[in-house]
Amino acid sequence: MKAQELRTAFLEFFKGKSHPIFPSDSLVPQNDPTLLFTSAGMNQFKPYFLGIKKDVRRAASIQKCLRTGDLENVGKTASHHTFFEMLGNFSFGDYFKKEAITYAWEFLTGVLNIPKNALWISVYKDDTETFRLWNEQVGIPAEKIVKLGAADNFWPANVIAEGPDGPCGPCSEIYFDRGPQEQCPDPACCAPGCSCKRFVEVWNLVFTQYNRVGGKLEELPSKNIDTGMGLERLCSVLQGTDTNFKTDVFRPILAGIKDLLVQKEDSPAVYVIADHIRSIFFAVSDGVLPSNEDRGYVIRKLIRRAFWNGHILSGINKPFLYALIPCLQESMGMFYTENFAHAEDAEKIIFSEEEKFLSTIEVGKKALFENVEKMRAERKSVLEGTTVFKLYDTYGFPVDLTERIAQEAGLRIDKEGFDRLMRRAKQTSQKSSKFDEGIFVSTVPTGNLSSAFVGYDRDAGSTSIIGIVHGDALVERIKAGQSGGVILKESVFFPESGGQLSDTGTISKDTHAFRVGKVIKLNNCLVCVGDVQEGSFAVNDRVQCSVDRPRRNALRRAHTATHLLQAALRKCLGTHVKQQGSLVDEDRLRFDFNHFRRVSPEELQAIEREVNTFILSADPVCKQETSLREAQEKKALAFFQEKYEARVRVVSAGDYSTELCGGLHLENTAAVGIFKILSEGSIASGIRRIEAVCGKPAYEEFAADARSLNEISTIMKSSRSDIVAAVQKHGVRFKELEKTVQATEKKLLESRIDDIFRKKNHAIGTVNLLVYTIAEDQAQLPLYREVLSRKDAGHPQVLLILSLKQGETQVPYICSMNRSAQEAGLSCGALMDTIFATYQGKGSKRPDLSRGVMSATSLNEKDLRRIAGEYINEHSKK
Repeated sequence: MKAQELRTAFLEFFKGKSHPIFPSDSLVPQNDPTLLFTSAGMNQFKPYFLGIKKDVRRAASIQKCLRTGDLENVGKTASHHTFFEMLGNFSFGDYFKKEAITYAWEFLTGVLNIPKNALWISVYKDDTETFRLWNEQVGIPAEKIVKLGAADNFWPANVIAEGPDGPCGPCSEIYFDRGPQEQCPDPACCAPGCSCKRFVEVWNLVFTQYNRVGGKLEELPSKNIDTGMGLERLCSVLQGTDTNFKTDVFRPILAGIKDLLVQKEDSPAVYVIADHIRSIFFAVSDGVLPSNEDRGYVIRKLIRRAFWNGHILSGINKPFLYALIPCLQESMGMFYTENFAHAEDAEKIIFSEEEKFLSTIEVGKKALFENVEKMRAERKSVLEGTTVFKLYDTYGFPVDLTERIAQEAGLRIDKEGFDRLMRRAKQTSQKSSKFDEGIFVSTVPTGNLSSAFVGYDRDAGSTSIIGIVHGDALVERIKAGQSGGVILKESVFFPESGGQLSDTGTISKDTHAFRVGKVIKLNNCLVCVGDVQEGSFAVNDRVQCSVDRPRRNALRRAHTATHLLQAALRKCLGTHVKQQGSLVDEDRLRFDFNHFRRVSPEELQAIEREVNTFILSADPVCKQETSLREAQEKKALAFFQEKYEARVRVVSAGDYSTELCGGLHLENTAAVGIFKILSEGSIASGIRRIEAVCGKPAYEEFAADARSLNEISTIMKSSRSDIVAAVQKHGVRFKELEKTVQATEKKLLESRIDDIFRKKNHAIGTVNLLVYTIAEDQAQLPLYREVLSRKDAGHPQVLLILSLKQGETQVPYICSMNRSAQEAGLSCGALMDTIFATYQGKGSKRPDLSRGVMSATSLNEKDLRRIAGEYINEHSKK
């Protein structure tokens, strides 16, 4: 039975058992910030297991999963993977052990026709009920039911003794017997769990029947079933292969790899690539971009491990992983159509990351090999943590690759030292308080207080005060001159949320006035932060509330424009684009998004034009409250770091923008007015940022551009329509004049060369050393190096030229050595390291050339000449 036939058979079977079929969730958990990736079939059903959602009581799914806990075993064993498909059926307080066991046995033996005598069972050693059901109800002989301990047959493993508290329960696993193995260390006692790999675990049934409280197990009133069966392992059983990698799941992928790498045989390296490309593609097509943080770091690591295996195996020095996507589609495309709809975008992203890694490999390998040779020369066996960290931090060279290369050279790395430096690098001095200005701390005890936002459709209203915060405590009253927070029973003031800044406004009663400068969420409360301008306010006071309308309207324009911008980005750059963060201010916005390369000027123009087209279309902006599941079925975009409730608000415009959003919006796209992009750039690896304006500020930006263009036209004595050609003409003329000036400066310098050498050159043995400071801009340094290096070039020559300007704290320098000096054992990088021991600085470390800056404190030619002279005396071979 092929993989697709197995998927269909599983879903049809449980559909016939009244199980609603749920599609696979994204590899990026949408509503569980505790998980980096979806790692089990039950992840998307957590709300049902916890009793938060109750619309279904049983379910079945085939879930794509990603785990990296056994990364080093991938390719070495028959069944370890980072990406796998988990077949599962679930019960949320509906059926329990009897039905779960019956369904599993019926599917394996009745639908898949696996011989009954080839199956064994394991149960938790104290679970007599499960043993009895397998033995008496199903008819499994007692000798084929193995009792195992809490480490193997309890979920979570060893939870009874070690915790944590919470729902837990015994497991029962079903094993397929491949038959006696020649290498079995103890054939007489061979059973599930034996190291010979004779028995393959195909299905795990988890019976969640207890709640662990303080080390004691209490029966749960509502018991659940959670099962998991790996598709890859089951395919191996059904197709009679000795490894998952020989099934039809992997066959097209392996063929593609061997074709690209010109390999005839399977190998562990080929298996690693086949496994990793699945994780890489599905994660990228689910919106994860390679980066140096969190999910992105995992995917970057997998790309680099896969590429490195191909590089080591065949010496390939060009991107190849991206070209495996069509092979992957042949194997899995018919089931995961949504992912493969993004195949083209995924190929571009993976190709780009491979190119980045190629450059990293060359630079990093050179630096690493230099350090390895140094360690060997010094007869050391450990590559220092500082070196490993520098390779990682400066060159982006993966630690595991550093370790592998070091091992091949007979060295090990100081992993503890590296980890210590990593922790130090990540330390930040962020404030622990949620609020600024010293008014509040995040531990203000709000108790059972709860306020509701009622301002979507109104910006004024009457309500009562249910709490007042002053300092770090709840108080009964606040008076004129005091700052604090007012908690309203019903608030028309929108809190700062999802990147949108909060409303401001006024709370009043008679002649008493409280100015609201900010609104924040605190537990279940909306706290209006501000100060009492007149009179006083007390708990239970009835008050009038009024939002600053111009500010709210400006925020609404910018927020709706943000949604239109995301729609335009996805249309112009690709559907891989997803919001990574935003700031919505008055008619101004900042939008962070994932993208694998710089956005070109032409693309920015297209994006800006697309947003303004959406505005001109004058489409209604619709807001609708619906269930999270219905919103997901409508493909509503979600900000993945947000945690959404069961009921969500969907904001849509036309057929181009549908997002989950609780913020304030316009009624029609036309009300945005006009939109203009101010800037675009990178803020992190794989993350870009656009800053833009809309409404009046956008008009003012366009008007300012027009004024500037008119002024340039006047200066250039050209019409606006011909201005580009006029500027290009002047540019050509400027370059010609610049070349003339440079040629003149070079002639002037050449006329002074003998005088400079007479005054500044010092012979140290056979080496000519020249240390010279100029008062010109650092742009002149290469010119001085070029001219001075010609003098006496046949001898070993060391030049150190500095651009020392009055009052500067950093001095640009350039240091160069000719080939004769290098052959004499000298290096620019080593010389500058010696100088930096006295004068703090940084620069490149090539043997023939070093460029950088150093501290201007007490800097003088005499000291530099002395330090350089000592270096030459010590290291010169001539």
